[in-house]
This record gives sequence, C-alpha cells and structure tokens, in this order.
Amino acid sequence: MDPQLPSLPETERLSASVVRILGGNPGKFTLQGTNTYLVGRGPRRLLIDTGGGKPAWIQSLKTVLTSERAIVDSVILTHWHLDHVGGVNDLLESLPGTSVYKSGADDNQLDIQDGQRFSVEGATLRALYSPGHTKDHVTLVFEEEDAMFTGDNVLGHGTAVFEDLASYLSSLEKMRHQFSGRAYPGHGQVIEDGAAKILEYIEHRAERESQVIQVLVSARGSPDMVQSDGNGDSVGWTSMEIVKVIYKDVREDLHSAAERGVLQVLKKLQEEDKTILDSTSNRWRLGDRAFPVELKSTPVSGNT
Repeated sequence: MDPQLPSLPETERLSASVVRILGGNPGKFTLQGTNTYLVGRGPRRLLIDTGGGKPAWIQSLKTVLTSERAIVDSVILTHWHLDHVGGVNDLLESLPGTSVYKSGADDNQLDIQDGQRFSVEGATLRALYSPGHTKDHVTLVFEEEDAMFTGDNVLGHGTAVFEDLASYLSSLEKMRHQFSGRAYPGHGQVIEDGAAKILEYIEHRAERESQVIQVLVSARGSPDMVQSDGNGDSVGWTSMEIVKVIYKDVREDLHSAAERGVLQVLKKLQEEDKTILDSTSNRWRLGDRAFPVELKSTPVSGNT
C-alpha cells in the first residue's frame, strides 16, 4: 500500500446504517484493501462485496455481526473481480442461507436487474447497471442517505481503471445524476460530495483525451520525434511512447497500467474515426476526421 494513503481501520461505522469492513488485502491496486459494507439497522443486513477471500475479512465480518446482533440477508456483488468476490465461499460457510446477487449471475447466484431494489430495515438500495470498469459492473443508490455505493467506477483515492472507456464515461454521466450525497467507493475513504467527484472523473478523462490528441498533433509538426516513412512524414506513435510523454513524471513501474488507459482513449477515438492504427508498425496517428484541438500545457498527475 502507498504509505501516503491515509490509514483506515479494519472496521468502521460510517453512518447509522453503514459499517465498512476492509478486505484485509492492501496493495498497489487495492489501496488500503477492498471495501465491503454492511448496510441496514435491524437484525438482517445487506452486504456489499466480500473482499478477496483473506481470513482476516471473514473474522472481521463475524465480529461486526456479533456486535450488531445481526446476520447477512443478502450479499450484492458489484462486479466479478476476485478482490470483490473472493470471500463468497467463506461467507456461505458461515451463513449458508445467504442469497448472493451479481449482474450476469454465475452458478448458485441470483441475477441483478437494472433498477432492482434490495430492502432491509433502515436501507433501500437501488441497483444501477454501470458498466465500464467491467462489463457486469453495478453501483447501488442508497435511497435513505441519497448516497451511492460506487464499486470500482469511482475510488476514494486516485482514479479508476476501466475495460471500455465509452461505456465508462456513459456510466459516470448516468451515475452523477442519481444522488447528491456521499459516495461509498470500492476502495479508499468515503467521498463526501460524490456527484462532484464523479464530475471530476469525467473532466479528468476529457483532459487525458486532450493530452493524447496533443501528442498525436505534435507527431505531425515534429517528425523528428517519431519514426519516419523516409519522406519526412510522421508515421505516428506507439501507445507506450505516448505514455512516456504524458506520464513523464510518473514512476516507470506504473507505465504499463497507464498504457492500458491510453489505449482505451486511442480506441475510443478510433471508433469516432479520429485516430488510425497502422497494424504493421502498431503506431497511431490522427485520422482525417480528427477535430481541431486547442494546444495548451496541462499538468500531468500520477493518476491514470
């Protein structure tokens, strides 16, 4: 875990109806660990995600349930990644009657429909299908608090990774209009103004797109910066070359993760007929339909 991240306790009551239980799996990509949430106030609660299957998580959950004098009625999985579903078997061994819900349900699971509501005493959660981080990703609007459990689409620190940029941006736009209070993220600390953070994410992605386009524009104006076709004409940039420009102040061991994000931007622009990939050289250049951009200097952060 990055030592600059704020420390979070293994379990913490965040509101009258929400207790966060860390997954016991801190790391470079999981931050302080996966957040799982016990939601509700009565003897039956909803659980969001199950961590990665670390023994510390199920022990922490048992301790909290004993303290709360409660059991888990249903567990709702935000998406398929192991650090969110790895504790399901441990949960079912301890509480075998628990219902398990996931979008695109696996064996012995129940599917989640967009708009489906899950209710216990003190809490109503409305599922919002929000692909992007993964194809099956679901966020949950907490109606009583006007809050949202954002899964891995929005994090408490830094920015999120995604499988499909266009879907991700569409989901962020949809998410930010569903609530006006807190965001409870899949990793990191609580975000007090969740909608503002989502807007910040959208603007960040637009900035990244602008930076990629600026690099591609510079390839036209400065052919000495890239390979040439022999006639002095620029033939574009590889995705990693773009990363080394945009993320020049970021540690190199993070460049591979950054490259995945850059490739998503390039592919999105390709779908819009604004970039072209030369399959022989694996280099990108602007397409004929590329829109004019205002070339300006923008600060580069360590986020992807």
